[in-house]
Amino acid sequence: MLGRDVTREIFEGISSSGEVLFYVLSALASIVFLVGVGVRLRKYVRGRRQDVIGAPLDFLGRVVRSTVDTAANRTVAKRDPYAGVFHAAIMWGFIVLFIGTAILTIEADIVRPFLPQFSFYWGAFYLVYSLVLDVLGLAMLVGLAAMAVRRARKPRQLDYARVDIAPATTDRGGFQTGDWIFLGWLALLGVSGFILEGSRILANDYPWFEVFSPVGWVLAVVFEAFGMTAASAEGLRYATWWGHALVALAFVAYFPFSKAIHALADPVNLALRSPLAGRRLPVLAASGAAPADGHLGIRDLDDLPWKALLDLDACTKCGRCHAACPAVASGAPLSPRDLILDLRQEADAAWSIAAPLSEVRSDLEYGGGTRLAGGLISADTLWSCTMCLACVEACPVGIEHVPTIVGMRRSLVDQGIVAPSLQTAFTSLAKQGNSFGQSGRARAKWTDDLPTPIVDARKQDVDWLWFVGDFASFDTRVQEATRLVARVFQASGMDFGILYEGERNAGNDVRRAGEEGLFELLAEHNVGQLSKARFRRIVTTDPHTLNTLKFEYPDFGGKYEVWHYTQVLAALLESGDLMTRQPIGRRVTYHDPCYLARYSKVTAAPREVLAAIGAELVEMPRNGANTFCCGAGGGRIWQDDSALVERPSEQRIREAAALAGVTDFVTACPKDLTMYSAAVKATGYEARLLVSDLVELVATALDLPSLDPEIEPAIQPAIEAAGPVDEITPGELAAAEVLPG
Repeated sequence: MLGRDVTREIFEGISSSGEVLFYVLSALASIVFLVGVGVRLRKYVRGRRQDVIGAPLDFLGRVVRSTVDTAANRTVAKRDPYAGVFHAAIMWGFIVLFIGTAILTIEADIVRPFLPQFSFYWGAFYLVYSLVLDVLGLAMLVGLAAMAVRRARKPRQLDYARVDIAPATTDRGGFQTGDWIFLGWLALLGVSGFILEGSRILANDYPWFEVFSPVGWVLAVVFEAFGMTAASAEGLRYATWWGHALVALAFVAYFPFSKAIHALADPVNLALRSPLAGRRLPVLAASGAAPADGHLGIRDLDDLPWKALLDLDACTKCGRCHAACPAVASGAPLSPRDLILDLRQEADAAWSIAAPLSEVRSDLEYGGGTRLAGGLISADTLWSCTMCLACVEACPVGIEHVPTIVGMRRSLVDQGIVAPSLQTAFTSLAKQGNSFGQSGRARAKWTDDLPTPIVDARKQDVDWLWFVGDFASFDTRVQEATRLVARVFQASGMDFGILYEGERNAGNDVRRAGEEGLFELLAEHNVGQLSKARFRRIVTTDPHTLNTLKFEYPDFGGKYEVWHYTQVLAALLESGDLMTRQPIGRRVTYHDPCYLARYSKVTAAPREVLAAIGAELVEMPRNGANTFCCGAGGGRIWQDDSALVERPSEQRIREAAALAGVTDFVTACPKDLTMYSAAVKATGYEARLLVSDLVELVATALDLPSLDPEIEPAIQPAIEAAGPVDEITPGELAAAEVLPG
């Protein structure tokens, strides 16, 4: 049986005065830590009121899920297994070492002085304790070394070069220094702890049970091999004890003022993250009390909701949002990472932790403070966002970039800082209910060429209400696909109808462009029209409309079951209500629309349809929720993009063109069809790739005669230019491997 001699002295060789000094320093470090945390909390209190809790059971479920995700390191490991594995080693190594220190504190400061009969720091407990701390401590050091190597290689996401302003205008060197200090400090803690352990083992002549401290035992052997005696080991142990203690206590004090704060902020931020972040934007009335001057949106620092302020502290500068952002890839003046870091610098300045960014950029001053929307964050930066949600989806710590950007866009609209082309779209939407400036009475003109009329759902009961959308109704390229959707629905015997001139733009992009008042007018009109119709479910071909009807209209009294048409097609093909005549036998790639794959998480249905009609699917490197944006969302389709280095849609076409033998670039979004039809011409791949809506392939498989005789013959040149389906050249392979993101 293991006796009480199987242990070690906690303050071995430390005098009584030394112990007193240690406790005084511990108290001071703890006070600094608490003050730092208190200052952080004070900052959050300054934020606008915001309900992030919701229903208690839902919130409890989110807390449980975020706890599991944090413990398993899932969000960090997503799409970056290297970072996931080594971050887990650092995280769990640090947590276990912290727990080990807490155990020592309980034993030394509570149990031994007051309850000596319950002393536990000996025997089997000590052996297990020693082994676990050694193994996890070593894992932490390995993780730190791996992350240091990764950082030294400067991958794209860890390059702090700005995309919006000249490098000389602001200094980001402090961020890099802080990152290295954080890594180095943790490494110093681990290394000094093992040196202390090794010197103690050598000084005490290798007690047998210390083999359960394998790292320390090996170090003791190494020290002795280099000629260190027991006496010199004792001197090293004493010096290292104080060095390790001072480094640890200084780290405690440094914690809330450094990158280390993410260890506290991130789990909380993940638990408070809204599952509908970006999908359902807050209505203005729910964003807190209006400011004294009545301005709208996030104009100033005080307008930031408290959750947004927590987002700023949660950011670890990992750069995943930066690497995923289509604005960054296309040369626009927006990086979601830079935006968050700029806001953090300003927020920190409010409580004197760091110099405000406005001290470097003096042009941002107004009335004694720094304006955020149109000042610290320029209008060009804010208007560059496509609202593709890639930043939110990629962020491992639950930062909600999109609601913050939309809040600042609302302020730009309130201030009148709107591009003329965007203002023209707003005017058309307000007057006609569509962005094309067409009369609302012409919305259903696309139905004129249909062999079978479509039911008016306001006059007759239907199972499905088809909310068509603007581009599907008015864009000449998209109208043929729209007519094919109607004919495929009719061929299946589906009971459906439309609202005809009663429908207006659903308002998804209007809202994300910051025009909340116009969005509410559109939503109220559509909800009113839908209340007059008699239907069970809604289907739409437009993923932007899908998001708004499904997630945002409930705030305005419209709660519906909403499907995307690809989901309906998949169900009809599976049930046999749609029967293909022959497999289409073409090699295709499928582009996941952002609002379908990321917003509504619909990725399986389009692929099921492609499989059912006999298409051979070749996936692009970025697919599913990791899709790349076409560049049209968030009102960008109404704005000038001629200043971009290369449009996102053109980059995406090049990605598809690198795939061997692919004849069709297929999508399932009217805006995508418009954007990529233009991009395939701009990139010179018009003869190589045929840009198609998914329904066009379905119609071919069903052998529906085309209403436009020019559509089908256009396929053949693409097939011939593609070459044999099994060929792939080294150049094509290289192009696929070096695509952005």
